[in-house]
Amino acid sequence: MSRPLILASASEIRLQLLRGAGLDVTASAAFIDEDAVRESLTAASARPRDIADALAEMKAEKVSRKRPADLVLGCDQVLAFQGQIFNKPETPDAAKAQLVALRGQTHHLISAVVLYDGAKPIWRHISEATLRMRDISDAYLDAYLDRNWQSCRSSVGAYKLEEEGVRLFSAVSGDYFTILGLPLLPVLDYLGSRGFIAT
Repeated sequence: MSRPLILASASEIRLQLLRGAGLDVTASAAFIDEDAVRESLTAASARPRDIADALAEMKAEKVSRKRPADLVLGCDQVLAFQGQIFNKPETPDAAKAQLVALRGQTHHLISAVVLYDGAKPIWRHISEATLRMRDISDAYLDAYLDRNWQSCRSSVGAYKLEEEGVRLFSAVSGDYFTILGLPLLPVLDYLGSRGFIAT
C-alpha cells in the first residue's frame, strides 16, 4: 500500500479478506447507531441498496474525519427479503425466527463499500447476491444454532456461508465475497487503478 488503509469496521471476516489479499490494513470501528439509521431509512421507503450504501458511507466518513490523511474503507451489508430488512439477531430465538422465515425461500444480500480520502468520498460500489435456502427442519435449525450461535450472531442472516451455514443453502448466485460482506475484487481493482496497490 502506498497509503495507510483503514477499515471502518469491526468485522473480522472483512479484515481477513483484505489482509489475505496482501493489503496492509488496520481496523477502526466507526461506532454508529446502525439500527436507528436503518429504521429511519426504512421508514422513508429507502431501497435496501441505498440503506447499505448510506451506512457504508457513514462509517467511512466518521473514521475519515479522524484520519483525513489515510484511505478509509466503509462497508455495510443488508439482507432483503420480501420487502423486509433483516438485522443481526440479538438472541438465538430471534435467529431461529429469521431462519424459519427464510427457509425454502430466496433472499438477497447487498454489500456496499465506500472509500474516503481526505474526509471525502472518492469511490463506491454496491453488489448483490441471491441465495436460496433449503427447507430445513426445526430440529436441524435448533441443533445448528446450538453449535453456531456465537459465530452466526454477528451475521445479518444468522448464518455464515464460510462455515456450517453453507449447509442451509441449495443455490447461490453472485459473488462469494459479496456474500461475506465485502465485494473484494472491485475494491482491489479500484485500488490498483489508482496506484494505491501494486498491480
